[in-house]
Amino acid sequence: MTAVEEWAAMLAAADELTSEAADAIIATHGDRGVRAIEAVGERRVKEYRDFTVVVGHSEEYVVENGVCECEDARYNLDPEDPTDLCWHVIAAKVARRIGAVDHHDMWYSEVREFL
Repeated sequence: MTAVEEWAAMLAAADELTSEAADAIIATHGDRGVRAIEAVGERRVKEYRDFTVVVGHSEEYVVENGVCECEDARYNLDPEDPTDLCWHVIAAKVARRIGAVDHHDMWYSEVREFL
């Protein structure tokens, strides 16, 4: 079991972000884990009909099928390492596991036109 699977199992078992799970996320992902936990706590993980979006401080990041196209994911992460994730993907995984996703019954592609 990978470290990501371990903290995901902790979240699923508790159905909430416990301090033990938060510690495991931070131990595995460092600052990316901290940023992800902050985003979840601030309800910045949005689920639309077509995408999951994590709202950053200056941009919105689309997470689709556990993949993000942010610059961190493109340039800094090892695609062969299942624990090497950007904070947007971590936030989406955490929010889904604990039911902290902000659901919007609309298409993100339509919302994006207004931004």
